[in-house]
Amino acid sequence: MPWLRYLLYFISIAFVTWALTQLELASPGSLKFYILLDETDHYGTSEFSPVEIIQAIILGVCSVIMGWVAKHCESQRPIGILFGGMALIFLIRELDYFFDRFVVDNFWQVLIVIAGSLLIAYTYRSRRRLQYALARIWPSPGLTLLFSGAVILFAFVRLVGHESLWMSILGEDYRRVAKLAIEEFIELIGYFFWMIGTIEYAFQARAIAMAEPQPAARRRREKRRQDAKGRF
Repeated sequence: MPWLRYLLYFISIAFVTWALTQLELASPGSLKFYILLDETDHYGTSEFSPVEIIQAIILGVCSVIMGWVAKHCESQRPIGILFGGMALIFLIRELDYFFDRFVVDNFWQVLIVIAGSLLIAYTYRSRRRLQYALARIWPSPGLTLLFSGAVILFAFVRLVGHESLWMSILGEDYRRVAKLAIEEFIELIGYFFWMIGTIEYAFQARAIAMAEPQPAARRRREKRRQDAKGRF
């Protein structure tokens, strides 16, 4: 039942947000939005924050779900691969700090170029199938929520989270940790929208796959299996 799923989405988001805020209130600094790792670090990082960890987990889940769609819902495979690949690229981008620090500097950029090139090549070659897949599933609540998340992540947060904006607003009272906290919480709600959209799209893709007529060979195979079960 869709209304029950949306109620669970609301409860889950409210609970996670409440838990994060209460964690910070109970132990100031526990959200780790501004950590200086050594004396030469002048900018600090929020990469060890529970908020950023949750964001990475969400992207990993979205990538797995879209991979499932690509594998089990043939008519929606181009969309599943497109959005699954995008989630993977965003995950690499979220982990850029760890790639730079623990692997090789700018290694994450190489991974993004490789993954992005493969994704662009696949999308171009499958553009006609992608059009058919979109026509078959649209209008789609899941894709609408994915679009809403993309607007928050790639337009709103990039403008509102800009450091010069907060330096202008706060003036002498500017603190980098405040800017990072606002930016990360806005990104979190964008990723929540992205995850809900991915789940809803997967439900819709599954319904379309189940409604599609099965090839004759598959029908005969399923019939043989049912007949074999009925003998015992």
